[in-house]
Amino acid sequence: MRCLPAVLLLGLLSGGCASAPADGTVEHDPWEAANRKLFRFNEVVDKVSLKPVAKGYVKVVPEPVRKGVTNFSRNLATPVSVLNNFLQGKPHRGFQELARFFINSTVGIGGILDIAARSGVETNFEDFGQTAAVWGIPPGPFVMLPFLGPRTLRDTATLPLNLEADPLHHYDNSTVRVSLQLLRLVDVRARLLPLEELMKDSSDPYITMRESYLQNRDFQIYDGDPPTDDDEFYDEFLDEEDY
Repeated sequence: MRCLPAVLLLGLLSGGCASAPADGTVEHDPWEAANRKLFRFNEVVDKVSLKPVAKGYVKVVPEPVRKGVTNFSRNLATPVSVLNNFLQGKPHRGFQELARFFINSTVGIGGILDIAARSGVETNFEDFGQTAAVWGIPPGPFVMLPFLGPRTLRDTATLPLNLEADPLHHYDNSTVRVSLQLLRLVDVRARLLPLEELMKDSSDPYITMRESYLQNRDFQIYDGDPPTDDDEFYDEFLDEEDY
């Protein structure tokens, strides 16, 4: 399992993005037929399991408590961000994330309170998928994973790395570890409930989900300033003028 990221990343480096098939499927989603089936599968599983739990969680647990759970979960993921900021050549942000982790883990009672944000230390979260992108590894095809949802092949390859860097993954008490992982999962699902209205209004929920995910991922990779088509055209124009 630990060799999986290296194998997949090597495949991405050697093969790049998959080309568009003859049936008209868009280039970044050559596996659309299979992805749509997994999308429907995930919807059914979610409808009978996680979604009802998330709704009950929102109904029963007060908003300040839910906010504390969200802060705690995000604080647990901060070591992943610290490491990836340094790997991306962003030492200032790396030390900033390290300061956030120290402040919130101590004064913030294990991260339940986001004292760092109140002190003006904002988060700059980075993961291994973003680091792979910064290192020039192409995203590869869009992938719909069972239970885990949308990813690119690049992000799928780096999932084990994110897991290994998560402190909770290495906690010895399996009962506590699994309980906190489930709580984290329910918290994430609860925060996604408001987005369902967007999906309901869509004529094709799958495409809405796919494009929203890819656009948001670009936003994260480029630190909030992804290149636009106009930027790419302008860069090509300047390249031509150099000759």
